[in-house]
Amino acid sequence: MNIELLRSGAAIPRRQQMLMVFRLSLPAILAQLSSIAMQYIDAAMVGSLGKNATASIGLVSSTTWLIGGLCVGTSVGFSVQVAQHIGAGQEAKARDVFRQALQALLVFSILTTTLSIGISAPLPVWLGGDSALYDDASRYFLIYSCAIPFAQLRQLSGSMLQCSGDMKTPSILNTILCFLDVLFNAVLIFPSHTVTCGSISFPLPGAGMGVTGAALGTSLSEVCVAILMAGAACFRSKTLRLTLPGSWKLQKQCLLTAAKVAIPLSLDHIALCSAYVAATKIVAPLGTMAVAANSLAVTAESLCYMPGYGIGSAATTLVGQTIGAGRTDLARAFSRLSVLMVMVMMGCTGVLMYFLCPYAFLLLTPDRAVRQLGTQVLRAELFSEPLYGASIVAAGALRGAGDTLIPSIMNLVSMWGVRITASAYFAPKYGLMGVWLVMAFELCFRGILFLVRLLREKWLEKGALIES
Repeated sequence: MNIELLRSGAAIPRRQQMLMVFRLSLPAILAQLSSIAMQYIDAAMVGSLGKNATASIGLVSSTTWLIGGLCVGTSVGFSVQVAQHIGAGQEAKARDVFRQALQALLVFSILTTTLSIGISAPLPVWLGGDSALYDDASRYFLIYSCAIPFAQLRQLSGSMLQCSGDMKTPSILNTILCFLDVLFNAVLIFPSHTVTCGSISFPLPGAGMGVTGAALGTSLSEVCVAILMAGAACFRSKTLRLTLPGSWKLQKQCLLTAAKVAIPLSLDHIALCSAYVAATKIVAPLGTMAVAANSLAVTAESLCYMPGYGIGSAATTLVGQTIGAGRTDLARAFSRLSVLMVMVMMGCTGVLMYFLCPYAFLLLTPDRAVRQLGTQVLRAELFSEPLYGASIVAAGALRGAGDTLIPSIMNLVSMWGVRITASAYFAPKYGLMGVWLVMAFELCFRGILFLVRLLREKWLEKGALIES
């Protein structure tokens, strides 16, 4: 993206705006595509072990999302400042923010890891899962917890690179993360066996560790890519690298601004992901088959919202840099254009998935009953994809402006006031289908809330978070 063009005050034609959104979004979308492909393969590997293995991971997955959300909140609190400093032409201050973010990450990751390890043993019991799932679920979460510092480092470094305008490097490295995950899982989940390709056979080593191997594979891939991502941000970034002049001194204003953005966003993720935990607790009494189908349906649906997170990342960068440059006119234009693009794209992916989901589940599990139930519930939810996309990208645009408090409240109302209360009522009567119909309604409701917030433009009145 041409920063000087944003600072110049010149008008940018709509077609060029679309190209800017597309160019920033494309690497992230492609990374999402590869990530989803690898998630399918990953889920298929675990699914081949049986529905209990799938349900074990599905039982604690909502809690891993909760912890991941807290990490994202911390990263965004600093990376949005970096985007606005760069937009304002204050590269030296952007580097100072990056250095302070690394120090904050160290403290936060130690606290998060300690807490997660502490709850790993009782967590499956708290979630109300079948006792047959306890050992695998607890062990999976424990291993995941040990890799949290590396996951946080990867997220922070990637977010910093994206907000500096480098979407390509994080996208490539996140793609590598997915390939490594599959590679490590293939070796660690299954025992040694012989692979036959046509007339050629060759031995493939394996540890035969099952669900534990899946956790180790994911954790090892996080470690490898975190080192590469941090290296790219710290030593190769044209703007942020540590070899350029900068200060490690903690600055009160920077930390307060980070907290102002991160605390509402972290509370937002707590509200959303704790709602996912509550939803898991609602689904768990429906039986192992329902837990497995629910988990795989979430995986299958990820293909639909792939464009949302790619365009949402671009919207955060574009809005952050244009506001830093004092171009509220472009911030408005980029936010609206990004939302329109994602609604069209996710409408198309929703239609595509409606016809492809039986084949998707065929890849994910050999259990016919799980496939049938998963297909039924996913199809009932797909009509909500355009508005779901609107909420994802609008939230990304609002983050770029530092507007996180009101969106957090909207998510809290939508998830807990609509989805969880209605799911608790309908699940005993209508089973997993009732839960997913409620989810579809709630996603539409949330999308409308975010559209109203975006179009009313109160967030534009906040101005830049940084000092000029």
